[in-house]
Amino acid sequence: MRTHYCTELDETNVGEEVTLTGWANSYRDHGGIIFIDLRDKTGLIQLTCDPEDSKSAHEIADKVRDEYVLIAKGKVRHRGEGLVNPRLKTGAIEIVVTELIIENKAKPMPFTLGDSNVGEDVRLKYRYLELREPAMYETFRLRSKAAIAARNVLDANGFLEVETPILTKSTPEGARDYLVPSRVHNGEFYALPQSPQLFKQLLMVGGFDRYFQIAKCFRDEDLRADRQPEFTQIDVEMSFCDQEDVIKVAEDLLEGIFSACDIEVKAPFNRIKYRDAMEWYGSDKPDLRYDLKMVDVIDIFERCDNEIFSKIAAQPHKNRIKALRVPGADLVFSKREMKSFEDYVRKFGASGLGYFQMKEDGLKGPLIKFFSEDDIQAIIDRTELEVGDVVFFGAGEKKLVWDYMGRFRNFIAEHEKMNLVDPNKYEFVWVVDFPMFEVEDGRVKALHHPFTQPLDTDKDDIEEIESIAYDIVLNGTELGGGSIRIHKEEVQEEIFKLLGIEEEEAEEKFGFLLDALKFGAPPHGGFAMGFDRMMMLISKKSSIRDVIAFPKTQKASCILTQAPSEVDNTQLRDLHIRLREQKQQ
Repeated sequence: MRTHYCTELDETNVGEEVTLTGWANSYRDHGGIIFIDLRDKTGLIQLTCDPEDSKSAHEIADKVRDEYVLIAKGKVRHRGEGLVNPRLKTGAIEIVVTELIIENKAKPMPFTLGDSNVGEDVRLKYRYLELREPAMYETFRLRSKAAIAARNVLDANGFLEVETPILTKSTPEGARDYLVPSRVHNGEFYALPQSPQLFKQLLMVGGFDRYFQIAKCFRDEDLRADRQPEFTQIDVEMSFCDQEDVIKVAEDLLEGIFSACDIEVKAPFNRIKYRDAMEWYGSDKPDLRYDLKMVDVIDIFERCDNEIFSKIAAQPHKNRIKALRVPGADLVFSKREMKSFEDYVRKFGASGLGYFQMKEDGLKGPLIKFFSEDDIQAIIDRTELEVGDVVFFGAGEKKLVWDYMGRFRNFIAEHEKMNLVDPNKYEFVWVVDFPMFEVEDGRVKALHHPFTQPLDTDKDDIEEIESIAYDIVLNGTELGGGSIRIHKEEVQEEIFKLLGIEEEEAEEKFGFLLDALKFGAPPHGGFAMGFDRMMMLISKKSSIRDVIAFPKTQKASCILTQAPSEVDNTQLRDLHIRLREQKQQ
């Protein structure tokens, strides 16, 4: 129907006859001449309907309202002197309409496109209307370019795209499964995959050597700004490789995707060992756009006269006392404000937050009386304090201190008075050598998943065992990660034993993988990256819901389709399901 999209036209097209299609973004009647801003996926252009040019087109234009679907034919001309609109890409031209068709009418809109004050419930209920905004189209155009770039990079590196099953077996991967009841097999269930992990390992056993998939995954977990119950990840696996091979492919992939989105990033990226990341930044996903690094001062505090601190410091294996120097903080924060920071860290389990201020005449603060002059100087030297700086202290159990001081690091960097975060910077870092296990409530769990290759299992403390696992982090957000996998049956069985998974349970849950390892499994490894999270960062959005065409709410519901919803009794009977409790009428 069309000859051009709206913003494909410019002054070089003046004098041409064109046909455009789209929606009426707005209309104005100026003394008998009607102006319509026509919008398509590329943007806006002005239609001019003058009765002297076409009486019939003018009569039809008089009936046009917002969001009517239009087909317009006419001639491109320069706008009059002083009438150029510099805010529009097409602001120097207009279309003199000779024929206008109202292809479809529209009811009054439930909200104005582009109105940032509209509630999310309304926007998601009418998501198809919000998608009409050119800015939304641009987001998904970028997402499409990124997906194509990912496929091209991996294809050029010899990877084969393979689709793995959506209906599969429930396996423990850290989150709840979405279960699908079987009609044919009474009382039995499929599970939607949390990841293609097991199948991609089986593809390596099958000799496919290099696999990838832009895969849909499902996890029934509590939602946040960077989580959805169904999400998309770029999934990659390769054989006869080590960690360096996998990281090289991942970096090539990221360079290709970001380049397709007109963002230049340069590999190789920085690397930090997991334990250094925790000790320095209190997080395994540190934001390195700003240079705030914690230092250990537990040995200095052990000598102080404060019984609380010295008692904590007496157990350096179990506890931590961390210092965070914030340059210039004393020049922008009042004592009252710095005292109020305690309220922030207490939300995460902290008992308090101490601080010293570096003044012209030396170190000051309520805790200074507990330290000797030599130890005060040791604190100044170790934290590299300069006049105007403040150093904050967190003390307590190791993991607790890491957590709340890591959160405080981000909080202070993002504070409006500090503003240390460069929003236009993309800072990648690999976090490597993750612990193989963690202990929660006395129970041993795999930190990543139980198919990760350990570096060495001969350690007295099970939490000291490291794995060949790696995460890629961008601006404090975990984009994804992976590992070298276990490819020998006896090693996999040993890991199951350390996890407390008995032989019978392992056979029931993972028997098909264990069987596959008996038939010559090659060494292999891979990674997965959250595509939605990546596009959220590339598009500078605050939530992955903004880069998913039809997202769920934070309560995992779809307002548009009213899913999840009740089903009739016939469907339940076919699936051998009886509801234990009926909703109250």
